[in-house]
Amino acid sequence: MNLLTTEWKAGKEIGILILRLAAGYFILYGHGFNKLEVIFTGQEIKFLDPIGLGTNLSFYLVAFAEGICALLIILGLYTRLAALVLAFNFIVILIVHSADNFIDIEHIYLYLFSYLTLIFTGSGKLGLDNYLFNRK
Repeated sequence: MNLLTTEWKAGKEIGILILRLAAGYFILYGHGFNKLEVIFTGQEIKFLDPIGLGTNLSFYLVAFAEGICALLIILGLYTRLAALVLAFNFIVILIVHSADNFIDIEHIYLYLFSYLTLIFTGSGKLGLDNYLFNRK
């Protein structure tokens, strides 16, 4: 098989799986767990209010996105919806950090474009969406 000119369907599915696992795991591990811990342990919430919803609601929405939606992406369950929530989350983050140096926000763009890609691809054949909702 010539990988440069032939479509490799298994490779495409493995690529989507790798993207889902990486984009979900790193945001969940690096940000989501900490925010969910604050909620479940009853710690004081100290957070910005970037879109005028209030500090607590903003924090809960971000915790949902970076915790629950990230886990859904890892599982490949409701992938497009979860990716849409996370993409919106990262658009807001980019707006808040728009004056920052590009080097400091480069990772935000990588997350954003990963989630935009998952909106278009979905979970692929190796996600729970395929097993639960794609019955023929």
